[in-house]
Amino acid sequence: MNLDAFRIVLTRPLYGGNVGSVCRAMMNMGFSQLAIVEPTMPLDEDELRKMALSAVSIYENRSRHPTLADAVKNCHVVAGTSARLGLYRSHSRTLREWVPDMLHSATAGTVALAFGPEDHGLSNDEIALCNRIVQIPTTDAYKSLNLSQAVLLCCYELYIGTESFEPTEEKSLEATSSQRERMFEVWRDTLLNIGFMHDQTADHMMLGLRRILSRGLLTDKDVRILMGIARQSNWNADELKKIRGK
Repeated sequence: MNLDAFRIVLTRPLYGGNVGSVCRAMMNMGFSQLAIVEPTMPLDEDELRKMALSAVSIYENRSRHPTLADAVKNCHVVAGTSARLGLYRSHSRTLREWVPDMLHSATAGTVALAFGPEDHGLSNDEIALCNRIVQIPTTDAYKSLNLSQAVLLCCYELYIGTESFEPTEEKSLEATSSQRERMFEVWRDTLLNIGFMHDQTADHMMLGLRRILSRGLLTDKDVRILMGIARQSNWNADELKKIRGK
């Protein structure tokens, strides 16, 4: 799904570094539409660009608005983030709970995620403009999140919700039983040859080695590498014995 229908709205941000980090978080997760409700003080643009790095184009293409109401006036869904609770915020949910609803809404129109200023968040009047309230789970010890961290977490949840991320796949096939057994034979010979174990303890030690190497997937390439290590160690042990024999 195209995430261009989502608008990240920063309401009167205080710090240029945070805005730059927001741009970077947005680009990481595939978001491009940034709106800024004009801050009360000019942002440090040098710090902003330093933190945004290659994502500075998101800031350069931002839309500017005098109020949150103006920034979201054409949005079908307005989700406001809030760490505080109260009468007007008690219907909040985690973004993970809202994701299916918001992704569906994004197919029909623009969806805004609104974030308040770093010092006190969205006001009650601004929360009143929101038809979704988002709370990011934290411990009670410290509920306040850095602005860019909050944006990253929200963008991450939405990006994962699109199910568009495809993890890399293992190209090498999983080793067959016969490959694994041959590998264990080679390791048994090697461990006996270098004196790591003796005939009386070999069965016990090999069970331990099998347990270690059975905790995850072993590919045929993995098996070839492990056999190569064992064979080289075996060869070196034989050469050392020859030198000592002289």
